[in-house]
Amino acid sequence: MSNRPFTVLGIQQIAIGAPSKDKLKRLWVDMLGLEVTGNFVSERENVDEDICAMGSGPFKVEVDLMQPLDADKKPAVHATPLNHVGLWIDDLPKAVEWLTAQGVRFAPGGIRKGAAGFDICFLHPKASEEFPIAGEGVLIELVQAPAEVTAAFKRLAGG
Repeated sequence: MSNRPFTVLGIQQIAIGAPSKDKLKRLWVDMLGLEVTGNFVSERENVDEDICAMGSGPFKVEVDLMQPLDADKKPAVHATPLNHVGLWIDDLPKAVEWLTAQGVRFAPGGIRKGAAGFDICFLHPKASEEFPIAGEGVLIELVQAPAEVTAAFKRLAGG
């Protein structure tokens, strides 16, 4: 999937749970391009967690993809609600076009101005037959990064 025509620039740390990490990994790793940098398993915390990363240096952010070791035990890492996660994107129109072609489902409304004045759109939290890849219960906001944010990430990456 190296022909992805956009880059996720950064977010704050988040942890997302689901009954199985497979669908989470399909979106976050295969479609959005995050790297799995480690795995954490804890019976006490009832979690099997893939630690993913994006960015580098001070901009490196962890995104933890969690599934319970036992769905009937607590803590229920797969049942914790999360409103939405916002991702800086360097080229939002290209991202939407490419992700749609890959089978990612978007929420209604298309690209539009968000509350902070940036162009935004949302990945739907639930997949459909037509679009089998989605946020697995998490609403994901894609935000067009302004030039200064994109430039800061490029400077950090040495480009």
